[in-house]
Amino acid sequence: MGELIARVGACGLRAGAGRGGDGRSHFTALTAAIVGQQLSPKAADTIFARVVALGPGGKLPDPAGLLEIPEDVLRTAGLSGSKARSMRDLAARIVEGTLRLEALDAMDDEEIITSLSQVRGIGRWTAEMFLMFQLGRPDILPVGDLGVQKGLVRLFSLRKLPRPERMHTLMRPFRPHRSVACWYLWRLNEMPADVLRPPRRGR
Repeated sequence: MGELIARVGACGLRAGAGRGGDGRSHFTALTAAIVGQQLSPKAADTIFARVVALGPGGKLPDPAGLLEIPEDVLRTAGLSGSKARSMRDLAARIVEGTLRLEALDAMDDEEIITSLSQVRGIGRWTAEMFLMFQLGRPDILPVGDLGVQKGLVRLFSLRKLPRPERMHTLMRPFRPHRSVACWYLWRLNEMPADVLRPPRRGR
């Protein structure tokens, strides 16, 4: 890991920055997370920009405003029916007061995961990404993330993708900064296959 950090440089995790580094609100971050599920970053950014454009002045509507947009209109932006309903469920819970985004900052990690997982279409992985990239929580280990799994295979020269229990064991030395370790594992996946292999000795 030390060699990987030296090659990559400073960690790019910044609380509240989101993927776009724009200091987005919690509501914006969660709607963007719903849009981006199972999509490439480029496709997700394109569709999210279309959703934002549906709002007044080309800005993302607030939760009440989003509920006024019919589902079929949301789908014209490129959302699936499932994602449109998830986005409306998020907005409805905020308007009803059953989900108080302003209270999330004071909750512990598991409380936040439980709270956000009540929203249609938001599971543990999405909540963990919110914890890492929006709230800047330092010790998150998303065991269901394929990128983290593949990074561990490369870092530790494993023969197969590790199971959750194995991931917890391997990542134990990086506590309480496992979010940072995961960020470097993602970067490792973007690097050449032999980047951490020891150089061959001459004969």
